Formats: sequence, structure tokens, C-alpha cells
Amino acid sequence: MNDIRFMKRVRLQKIEWALRIKGVEYEYIQEDLANKSPLLLLSNPVHKKVPVLLHDGKPIAESLVILEYIDETWKENPLLPLDPYEKAQARFWAKFIVEKCVLGVWGACVAQGEEKGKAVDAALESLAFLEKQIEGKKFFGGEKIGYLDIVAGWIPHWLNVLEELGDIELLNAERFPCLHDWGQNFIQTLPVKDCIPPREMVVEYFSFGINYVRSLASNKP
Repeated sequence: MNDIRFMKRVRLQKIEWALRIKGVEYEYIQEDLANKSPLLLLSNPVHKKVPVLLHDGKPIAESLVILEYIDETWKENPLLPLDPYEKAQARFWAKFIVEKCVLGVWGACVAQGEEKGKAVDAALESLAFLEKQIEGKKFFGGEKIGYLDIVAGWIPHWLNVLEELGDIELLNAERFPCLHDWGQNFIQTLPVKDCIPPREMVVEYFSFGINYVRSLASNKP
């Protein structure tokens, strides 16, 4: 019997989605990053952050690494494409989503003053690349949810919260129709819709982060 646990914070659902798609039973531990547990510090002493997957006591850190570990360990319902070229492309776009889209949207959300417009334009440019990738498809993975869908799952999950808190508009049906439709399909698909935290919890989480970042910026000399 495998012992599978993972530590996460409120906004990180990717690992849970992957485990559920694979049909893997698990226990999850909600981690308070303001008061990091000894287990987290022991499991991820380098970065001291979540998510961390514990499989039979062995820790695996970083969300993209964990997703690939899950896919390689449990073969049922593969997440990554089997074709080497398609697999490489999925990895490329996953890295793009994490490094360009996530950071771009966050930057647009927290930016103020004259920097706001530039940050919004940069975020829109990144989302436009994803729009092209999803054109003509139900999911990035084809007819079923795959690796890239899970990595991009934050878009319908909490992008609208960031838009509201940051007083911006990035994703709508007119601007990005394919990405919008994909998001609606994704968020209503099992097992995704069964493990999404309440909206008010996501709002509270991001409100704290945005206020913290803005306070640091306002205190700069």
C-alpha cells in the first residue's frame, strides 16, 4: 500500500487534479506558509515552499516535477503525450505558462501607476500565445484533460479573482474566445470541479499577497 501525502496552499490544485485523474488515493496537508511546519522544512529544505509530494516517505518538490513524477509512476490515464516531439512541446508550453503567463498576470495585478498599462499589455501578449495553442481543441491534451491543461488550470480557477482585485480585464469571450471556452470546459470537468476551494478563500489569499507586495513598493525610498 503506497503512502501518498502532499502539502499545498490554497491556490495549488494541480497536484490534486493529477492524482484524482490517475485514481490515486492520497492525504493532503494544508500548509501555513507564515508558520512553516517542520515536515515542510525537512521535505523541501532548499526552497522551503509547497507543493511537496511525499511518496512512501520520499519527498518530491516543485509542481511541474511532481506532475511528471505522478505521470511516470502511475501509468493509468497518461497526462503527457507519448510522442517525444509532442511531449517536448507540452513541456515547453508548461514552462511558458509558469514563467510568462503566471508572472505576467500577477505583475499586471499588482502594478500601479504608469507601469500598469505596460504590465497588462505584457500579460495579454502571453495569453494570446495560449489562445493560438488551444484553437480547434477541446483541451490542450486533445479530447481529454492532460498535463498542459492541469498546468494552465489556474486560468479559470483564479484569474477572475486577480482581475477583480487588480482592477483589470484580461480574459473574456470576445478577446480570447478559444481560451475562454476551454476554461469553461475545464472547470466543469470531473475531477476538477470537485476539488476547487471556495472563491472567498481564494480572494482572501490573493488580497493578502497583493497588499503585501504593494506595501513593499510604497515603502521603497
